[in-house]
Amino acid sequence: MTTQRLPFPVPDERAHLFVDSYADMHDLVEDLVVPDGVPEAAATVLRTARELLRQSYYCYEFSTVAVMHSLIAVEIVLRDRIPEAGKKPLHGLIKQGATDGILTARQAEYLDYGRQIRNGMAHGQTTHAVMPPAMAVPMVTTSFTIVSELCAAVL
Repeated sequence: MTTQRLPFPVPDERAHLFVDSYADMHDLVEDLVVPDGVPEAAATVLRTARELLRQSYYCYEFSTVAVMHSLIAVEIVLRDRIPEAGKKPLHGLIKQGATDGILTARQAEYLDYGRQIRNGMAHGQTTHAVMPPAMAVPMVTTSFTIVSELCAAVL
């Protein structure tokens, strides 16, 4: 049996299109702070999305995974906020959230766009999607903002 050792991470060559060093990745995500009052399940997912963005310095595709992951946090909070959410799919939660006034029209539009990207990847319609960190950071930031606003509305 041969043991294969994985190499230590090296910067993805594409990382230098948006930052000069790994330290710069901290600046990209420093405002992504999970506020008090966010359920722990959603908070954990948001922190993971933030770390995926930072690690996209080494694996460029992690920025896309971060966006998909941040949507999970939004879904968790929507399930908490929408009465009788049951097993509704994310599309149904977005629609119900907009109808009930829990989500603004703009938030619902953003979430539906993210849902379509996520579904394309999850169901094999999009086999390889690379979202540059410059595009991913605002999308993850929007998920953080929506979660924060939904949780603040409950307090």
